[in-house]
Amino acid sequence: MSAENIYPEFGRMLGRSAKERLLGQRGCVVWLYGISGSGKSTLANLLERHLHGQGKLTQLLDGDNVRTGLNSGLGFSDDDRRENIRRVGEVARLFVSSGVITICSFITPARSLRSLARQIIGEDDFLEVYVKCSFEKCAERDVKGLYAKAKDGGVKHFTGKDSAFEEPGEADLIIDTEAETEAESLARLIALVESRIVAGE
Repeated sequence: MSAENIYPEFGRMLGRSAKERLLGQRGCVVWLYGISGSGKSTLANLLERHLHGQGKLTQLLDGDNVRTGLNSGLGFSDDDRRENIRRVGEVARLFVSSGVITICSFITPARSLRSLARQIIGEDDFLEVYVKCSFEKCAERDVKGLYAKAKDGGVKHFTGKDSAFEEPGEADLIIDTEAETEAESLARLIALVESRIVAGE
C-alpha cells in the first residue's frame, strides 16, 4: 500500500495526559545499555520490581526477550542492529504514549543507535543510562556463557570482541558496576527515574 493512502488517526485518539492522570504517573523510557554481562538486565528487573512496589505501571523490554518474538528474524549485522533498535524505539514510544514507565535493556553499542532511540522516543521522555563494566570483568562473570563461546568462535559479531562498543560522550546516568555495589547502583537509578515520573511535572 502506498504511503499516500495511509491516514493516521492520532488527532482523534484519547490523549496521553488523560491516561497519565488515570495512572497517577508520568510515562518515560529508561534506556539501559552496555556490553553483555554488565548488569543491565539485573538493574532493569530490580528497578521494575521497585516501581511496581510503589504502585507504578511499568513495562520491561529486554534484548533477549524481544529477539525471541518481535525481532526473531534479525541478526547482529549493523543493519539488523539498527532495525532492532528502531522497532524497540517505536514500541517504547507506544507504551510511553499510554503513560507507562518503560524500561529498556539493550546492548545498543553505537552512539548512532542511541541517538536513533532518543529521536524516536523524544528528548523529554528519554533517560539514557550507561551500565559500564570492562570486557574483562564481564568475561569473568560470563553469566550466559557467551564469552566462552565467543572465545571459541561460537558467537559472531560479539560486542566488545568482533563488534565495537562506543562509550557515550555523555548520558543521564553512568553506573559502573565494577566500582559500586548492586544496591548503590540501584539507588542511583531509582533516584533518577523517580525524579521524572511524578504526574503533572
